Parts: sequence; C-alpha cells; structure tokens
Amino acid sequence: MSTPQIPDEFLAKVARRATARMARTDRPFLAERVLGITAHRVRDRRLKADLLGAAADAQLSRGLVPRHLVQAYGAELACADAHLKAGRKKEAAAALTRALLLAFHRIPHVDRLHSPLSDDPAGFTARLRASTTARAVAAPRGRKTPPAVPPTDRPLRLLVVNRANANFLGLLTQRYADHPGIELRTLDLAADPVLAPLAKGLRRMIELPLGTQAAYAAEVEAALRPHLDWADTVFVEWCSTAAAFMTLVDPGSTRIVVRLHKYESFTYWPHIMDFSRVDDVVFIAEHMRELTTTAVPRLLATDAPRLHFLHNALDLRRFDRPKSGDARFIVGLIGIGQIAKDPRWALEVLRLLRARDERYRLMMVGGGIDPAPSAAAAAYHEALEKDLAELEPTGAVRRLGPTDDVPGVLTGVGVILSSSVREGCHVGLMEGAAAGAVPVVRDWPFVAGRPHGTRTLFPEDWIVTTPQQAAERILAVTASEEIRAEAGRKASRYALSTWDWETVRSDYDRLLLGADR
Repeated sequence: MSTPQIPDEFLAKVARRATARMARTDRPFLAERVLGITAHRVRDRRLKADLLGAAADAQLSRGLVPRHLVQAYGAELACADAHLKAGRKKEAAAALTRALLLAFHRIPHVDRLHSPLSDDPAGFTARLRASTTARAVAAPRGRKTPPAVPPTDRPLRLLVVNRANANFLGLLTQRYADHPGIELRTLDLAADPVLAPLAKGLRRMIELPLGTQAAYAAEVEAALRPHLDWADTVFVEWCSTAAAFMTLVDPGSTRIVVRLHKYESFTYWPHIMDFSRVDDVVFIAEHMRELTTTAVPRLLATDAPRLHFLHNALDLRRFDRPKSGDARFIVGLIGIGQIAKDPRWALEVLRLLRARDERYRLMMVGGGIDPAPSAAAAAYHEALEKDLAELEPTGAVRRLGPTDDVPGVLTGVGVILSSSVREGCHVGLMEGAAAGAVPVVRDWPFVAGRPHGTRTLFPEDWIVTTPQQAAERILAVTASEEIRAEAGRKASRYALSTWDWETVRSDYDRLLLGADR
C-alpha cells in the first residue's frame, strides 16, 4: 500500500510556521526538526529551496548557524543544476550565486568560534563539488600558450596586483622595486578607474564562464590585456576577488602567481576560480594549504597549479629592543578586532593568573570587535564588554587601541599570547616573539589535531590547549625576571631566524625570479 502524498502547499504551510517559530524562540531545535522533515518531503524544487533558504536566513539573522545549512545551500544548487540542464544559464547563475552566499555567509565561518567548514572541509563542500553548475563555472578553460620562459636579456617584468588590501605587500614591493633583475609595477584594482567597476560582482563573474556575459567578457579582456601583455609574471595578493577576476581572461604567455592567506579559504572564491590559468599558488602556512586543498581537491589534481608554502614577509628585526623594567607581569594580546582572536579566552587566562598573583595584567592592542556586521558579532561584543567592565576598573586590563608603534608597545610586554581559534600565521604573535616576549599559543581549535597546525608552525613548548595550561606556562616562565628574559631571548632568536624577511626573502626570489637570477 503506497504512502499517500501530502500536498506541497500543506507542507509549505507547516514549514513556514516552523520558520516563524524559530524566529521567536531561543531554543529552535524542535522547529528546525519540523522544518527539515517537511521541507525534505516537498517535491517542487524551487519551493524547497525557498523554504530552506528562508529558514536559514531567519537563523542567520539571529546570529545562529542553521542546522540545515548544507541542506539549504544544496537545495539552491539543485535548482541551479536543473536550470543549466534546461539551458537557462542566467537562472542557473542566479541560483548558484544564492547558494554560495548562503554556504559562505560570515556567521558560520567568521563571526563564531567554530566553523562547519573547518570541522569537515570535505563534507561541507561536497554538494558544491557535485554541482554541475559549480563545476561548469570552475571548469578549466586554460590558455592558448604556456607561460613563457623568464627573459635573460632584460629584467623580469613583475606586476603585483591587489584589490584594496596591500597590508602584506610592503616588503615585497620594496625589494623588487630596487632589484636590478626586476622591472616592477603595482596595480590596485579598486583604485584603477577602468578596472574598479569591472572587478566586482559575483554573479557576472559566474555568468561569464557560462557564456552569458559576452559584453562584460569583452570589457574585461580589453581592460586587462595591456597589463598582461606587459608583464612576464603577475603576483596576485589574496586568493579572492582579484584572483578570480584576473583569471576571467586567458593570460597568454604571462605567468600567474596567487598568494592565499587565511580568510579566502572560508569564502566561495577558490571554489569558482579557474585554476587552469594559475601557475603557482602560495600558502603562508601548511595548515592553510591542507584545509584549502581538502575543501577544493582539484588543487591537488595532476593539472593543478604548483603549490608552495612560503612564510609571510615580515620585518621582525625592528621589534628586537630592550624590555622595560615592568614587562615581566604584562601579558600582551596584539589584534583583538575579530571574533576569531577570541579575547575572552585571554581574559579567562588573566583571571587564573590574578588568582595567584595580582601583579599580572593584560595589555590589549588594536581596535575592538565591531558589533555591526551580524547578531553573532554583536553578541560576542556585548559579552566581551561585560568582561572588560569587570576587569578594567581594577587595572587588570589596559586597552591601547590601534597604534603605529607596536615595536615600542612590545618593549613593555613580557609574555605574548595567542588566544585565537584560527590563524594563518598570527603576525602579532610572531612580532611579540621577535621582541623577546615569551610566546604562549593556544592550540588553534580550527586546526587542532590535524597533521599541520600550531604544533608544526611553532615550537612544541609554546603550545597550550586550555586557559589553565596557559596560566601555568606563564607562571613558570615568569617565575623570575632571569627565567623570563632567557625564554624571551630564545623566542626572539627563533622568530628572527625563521620568519624575518632577511631569512624569507630568498624563498620569494626563487619563486619569482628562479634560482639563477
């Protein structure tokens, strides 16, 4: 006896009531379960996607991660694939755009202390990899000619490209501006009057490889071709908008190098880029390479770009200065403007320290967390401010705010703390170590227990897993100023010999110039 089919209209009514219930309660689990059951039984593809998407939006608007997030973005992908199969390419692009914006919404991946992508990178992105529309957008379009051999009769022409974020390019551009073997140009896509309006817009960047943006493709080709024709090598900073934009056109014989930091791995850009037009991808940490290639396994294919691990370009020698007399009991936290920095974890360490000795204080450097982007950010900001309202009046915490003199600030810091849940390399910690502050590094939960992470990036004795372990390490290394100073000198030697630009720059020379230039 067959099970009677329940009309979609009735199921949709139940699902909408469940969504409304989720918006009114702080315990939406039953409503989410009802929603999942009813939406699963809806047969109309578009209606299913709309119901799941509306419910996901309701949860995200409250700062919560929908339990059915994968199901919701998968329903949009199903719509995209049906449109593509029927030849409706613009509709397919629109549905894929909605799926990507939902899957990579900032709340699950940026404004929380854990992420479904880092928890299970292969599982979270499986539906995206299975989508015929997503595969069509990222399909290899290749180049007509291979990248040319570097010239031997003139300097290499190097074009360094970014889009409104050149924070980590200063040492690179300075070196190659003065290098006799290189002729350097820089290009900020956001500042160029011709390229700025072209280098944005996710949907049209999706439509172009599907063949529905001929006029836009011609504009991009005309705008980029002079830059590509001039350059022998293009170094694109950040594997995000700029990298996706640059690979919309055939680079010809020009070599394309893209550097990925951290945040890009939690965005949709690596999933829609045509990596057949990229020759080299540079990761600033092994754990970011591991996470990204697990989520985007085509980066490990035989025809994929060459993958490199090169440390960030940091001028650490300017931090090597004598400590002030009261640095021993000052714990520093450099950079607190993101939830991923988890400054509340640092405050818990401070409470444990002060329970033993009230001379310990925490110095917080950098701008605070902006509550505006989401309800999740607002909730963390509120909780942090409540903590600080308790601790600041006692003198236990000092907030310095942003400063242009981090080396000067660090002369008064005896211990440098990384309380983050995720990092690429944590520049603030490296700077603190170079300054002779003793490092105490939380085993970043996003990568803890994996083959690569904090324990492969830093010495084992720097790493702790709990606030209690962090407090015990700090108490041990600050038992006397002599012990702290020696541990600080050891950390400084390690930092300068491993991450300073004087050490790292030869790796970039080999990447960009080749071993013999």
